[in-house]
Amino acid sequence: MPVLPLSLSLALLLLLSLVTGVGLGAAGVGWAEVPHFLWAGLTGGTVRARDAAAYTIVWEIRLPRVLLGAVVGAGLATVGVAVQAMVRNALADPFVLGISSGAAVGANAVILLGAFAGLGVWALSASAFASALAAMALVYAAARSSHGLTPLRLILTGTALAYGFEAVTTVMVFGAARGEAARSAMMWLLGSLGGATWASLPLAAVAVAAGWAWLRWRAEALNALAMGDETAAALGVGPARLRRELFLVTAAVTGTVVAVSGAIGFVGLMVPHVTRMLVGADHRRVLAVAPLAGAVLLVWADALSRLLFAPAELPVGVITAVVGVPAFLLLMRRGGYAFGGR
Repeated sequence: MPVLPLSLSLALLLLLSLVTGVGLGAAGVGWAEVPHFLWAGLTGGTVRARDAAAYTIVWEIRLPRVLLGAVVGAGLATVGVAVQAMVRNALADPFVLGISSGAAVGANAVILLGAFAGLGVWALSASAFASALAAMALVYAAARSSHGLTPLRLILTGTALAYGFEAVTTVMVFGAARGEAARSAMMWLLGSLGGATWASLPLAAVAVAAGWAWLRWRAEALNALAMGDETAAALGVGPARLRRELFLVTAAVTGTVVAVSGAIGFVGLMVPHVTRMLVGADHRRVLAVAPLAGAVLLVWADALSRLLFAPAELPVGVITAVVGVPAFLLLMRRGGYAFGGR
């Protein structure tokens, strides 16, 4: 399928999804009022006093949440492409390296134990990001050998440490004295965009954009790496060095995204597969489409999580799993799929 028409179609679909996502919600804000509130927010215009509450819902709550959903979806899909190329395993996703589980330990230390209270509203994000980086350093140190970072050692080390981090998190939830804190911890473990604010957007957006730009620049090297270390070396690409670079980039982007959204599964696993089936295995084409597809998917998954049991809210990871499991099984039963020329 041609990449340019597909990318333009997805960009238009994303724009429509963003506007629709802002208009959807349990609070009764009329569709006709949404464009007016968005225009007032963008231009610094005024709204009537009786519309102040509705304006706050649209501009201060829904819009940053929908935008953050698009950023997180794009980031998870982008990192999923990179991780699958790095470990040469089509079943890998951003969480296979144990970074998400490591971030969960820090986040739950804040939610359940009240750690880092001095950081105020930044405590959760800062703790999750710091523990993600610590998990990354631990996985890197444990997986590294005299032969460098090999795909098998990365997968095994990441999986083993992820189980260890999850055990620590389970003990913390099990020992929680407050039921509401345990519920909040569960929401975070399954992913939620409920804490989105304007302040949480810039860092996540910059990290995702920078990670995507670097990966797009190295797309030809990713193509070589996906065909095997020997082939990559023959083409002038150092597989060990490229794998170290990929590890750092994916860890930084994953840690940043997980810190603001929790552990949202299946986006980084499913979207790269769907994209490759549409445009082929060339990473230049995959990286042009996957972020847009991931953004659209998460915007709608978040909208469903808010609406299905309104005013209660489901963790968005539940929606991505419900959609992702049957879709992924269906895709795997179809032929014509290629990964690294296999």
